[in-house]
Amino acid sequence: MNLLSVSKLTRMGREAPLFVDVTFGLDEGEKAALIGRNGSGKSTLLRCIAGVIPPDSGSIVVNKEAGVSFLPQNPEFEPGDTIRAHIYKSDSPKLKIIREYEDACELLSRAGQTSPSERVRRELERLTHEMDSKDLWNYENSIRSILTTLGITNLELKMGTLSGGMAKKVSLAQVLIEDTKVLLLDEPTNHLDITTIAWLEEHLRTTPRSVLMVTHDRYFLDSICTSIREIDRKTVTLYEGNFSKYLEKKAIAEEIAANTDARIESVLRTEREWLLRGPQARGTKAKARIDSIHRMINREKFAQDKGFAFEVTGRRLGGKILEVEGISKAWPVPGGTKTVIRDFSYQFKKGERIGVFGDNGSGKTTLLNILMGEVEADGGRRSAGDNTVFGYYRQNPEFPDLNMTVLEYIKEKAEVITRSDGTELTASKMLEQFGFEGRVQYSPLLSLSGGERKRVYLVRLLMSNPNFLVLDEPTNDFDIYTMSVLESFLEGFGGCLLVVSHDRYFMDRVVDTLFILEDDGSISGFVGTCSEYLVVRENERQSAAEEAKEAAAKNASKAGTEEAAKNAAQPKKKKRSFREAQEYAEIENVIEKLEERKTELENKLSSGSSDHRLLAEISEQLTATGTELEEKILRWEYLSSLE
Repeated sequence: MNLLSVSKLTRMGREAPLFVDVTFGLDEGEKAALIGRNGSGKSTLLRCIAGVIPPDSGSIVVNKEAGVSFLPQNPEFEPGDTIRAHIYKSDSPKLKIIREYEDACELLSRAGQTSPSERVRRELERLTHEMDSKDLWNYENSIRSILTTLGITNLELKMGTLSGGMAKKVSLAQVLIEDTKVLLLDEPTNHLDITTIAWLEEHLRTTPRSVLMVTHDRYFLDSICTSIREIDRKTVTLYEGNFSKYLEKKAIAEEIAANTDARIESVLRTEREWLLRGPQARGTKAKARIDSIHRMINREKFAQDKGFAFEVTGRRLGGKILEVEGISKAWPVPGGTKTVIRDFSYQFKKGERIGVFGDNGSGKTTLLNILMGEVEADGGRRSAGDNTVFGYYRQNPEFPDLNMTVLEYIKEKAEVITRSDGTELTASKMLEQFGFEGRVQYSPLLSLSGGERKRVYLVRLLMSNPNFLVLDEPTNDFDIYTMSVLESFLEGFGGCLLVVSHDRYFMDRVVDTLFILEDDGSISGFVGTCSEYLVVRENERQSAAEEAKEAAAKNASKAGTEEAAKNAAQPKKKKRSFREAQEYAEIENVIEKLEERKTELENKLSSGSSDHRLLAEISEQLTATGTELEEKILRWEYLSSLE
C-alpha cells in the first residue's frame, strides 16, 4: 500500500532550482534513503514532504491513516519545556491518552492527604481503562526503553539546558515513539555514539514503519535500505536495493551515460559541419533539424565523478613524535567528580592510524584536547617532538572573519600544496575537489551553510600539510562524496592519524588500531577495525553471559554424589584479567547497594499509597532492580570461580 506520493515537486534554491518535477512514492514498510551532494536539496525535499516549507509547485499526498513524524537536522523546541513535555507534545491519539493519564495522576498526587474531586477520580478511572484496553502500559514501557537506550534518564530537565547532541537525541526519541507509519529522518546518526547507532540501525531495520531518511552512514544505508533515491542534476532517480546495489547500478548508469554522451558528440560534429554550409545548402525542412541540434548542444552534459587520490609531500617526522605519561583527567559532576581519563601513557610512532572508540560522554574529545595541548591534564606529562606539526579538526571550528571569501580563507594558510610526484595543486583546485567550484570560491564565508563552512575548514587544514592529523567527528555534515574524497586523501597520508568518528565505514577505511575508553576512565588498545572490535565485544558479552549461566547451574547442582561435589569444588580455574580483577573488587558493594534499593522499593510498594502513577513507576523500578541484582549475583559467582 502506498503511504506517500510526491508529484511534480519543484523548489528553487539560492540561485537555481534544487529539483524540478520530482515524482516518487513510498510504500508501506519501505526503507528508503535520499542521497546526493551537499546543496543538492536533500534536506529541502524532506522538509517539503514534512510540510515544514512549501514547494514552489507540485503536490504531496500522505495516506490519511499513515501520519508522518519528522526529525530535522536541527530540531526546534521551547527552551522552557521539560523533556517530558517535549516528547509528549504530539497529536498521536495513543500518546495523548498517556499524557492525559499522567496529568490526572499529577492532579491526584497534588491533592495530597485531601480527598480528590469526584471529577478527577472518574477521569483517572476512565484513562486507566483506556490504558488497559489499548495495551498502552506496554507502549509506555517501550517508550521508557527507547529513552534509556538513548541515555535520556531525567525527563524533568528543561530543553533549554541540553547540549545540541542531547536535544537531537530527545527529538529522535520523540519521532521514534510517535504513533505514525512514516518516518522522515534527516541525519539521524549525528551526535550518536557507535553503540547507539548500532541499536538504531536494528530498530529501523525491524520496524514495520516506512522510512525515508537522509544519512551519510554507508553501513547504515546498506543494512536498512530497500531502495535508494539519488538527487542529481535537479531530478530524483530510483535505485532498487541497498547502498551496495546502488553503487553497482550507478556504475552501469554512468557507463551508459558516458557512451551516450560520446555518441551525441559524434553526431554533433557532423551536424555542426552542416550548419556551417549556409542557408542555401540546408533546404526547406531544416528548422526541425536545427532545433534538434540546439537541444543536443544545450543539453545538461554528463559529468562523471572525478576520482581524487593523491599523496602529498609530507613533513619529516622526527624520532620523537608525541609522548604522554600517566595523564589523568576528571570533570566536576553533581555530587563529586567523574574520571574520564585514568593514568594513560603512550608513545606515538610514525605511520600509526588510530581510532578512538567510546560512548558519548566517555571523554573522547577531552583526550584529543589533552593530546593537542589545548586542555591541561590533572596529572601526568605530555611532550611533543620538535618536528611534529599538528593539524586538529575540531567539531565546532571558529572563523574569525566571516567576510573573507572562501579562496582568501584557504590562501591565508597556503596557496599551493606539493604532491609526492613533485607537481603542485593550487588552493583553487583543492577547493574544486571538495565541491567548491566556480563563483562559490569568491563568495564570503558568511554566505555558506554550517556544513559548507566545515568543509572549507577541512580543506584549509589539509592545505597546512601537517604530519600528525587529528580529526574529531570530521564526517558530521559531510555528504558521501566528500567523505569518499577525504578517505582517498587519508589513504595517501604518511603521517600519524588520530580519529574520533561515529561513522563505522569511515573508521574501518582509515584506521587499523583503536583506543577503547572504558567506563572507569582507563584506556585499552585493540588491533583491528571498528567493525572487528564490535564483533569481538559482542562475542565476549555472550561468552560472559553463558559462563555466568554455567556457573549458576553448577552452583545449583551441588547436591550430587560426594565425588561429583569434590570434582565441582576443584575445577581447573581460569585467571582473572586485569579488568575482571577490578570488577571483582567492586561488585560486592554494588550487590549490597542493589539489595538495599530492592528492599526500599518493596517497602514503598506496600505502603498503601493510592497514587497509581507512582505505584506503576515503583513497580517498574523494582523489576529493573531485581533483574540487575540477579545479573550481578550471577556475575559475582562467575568472577569468584576465577583466580
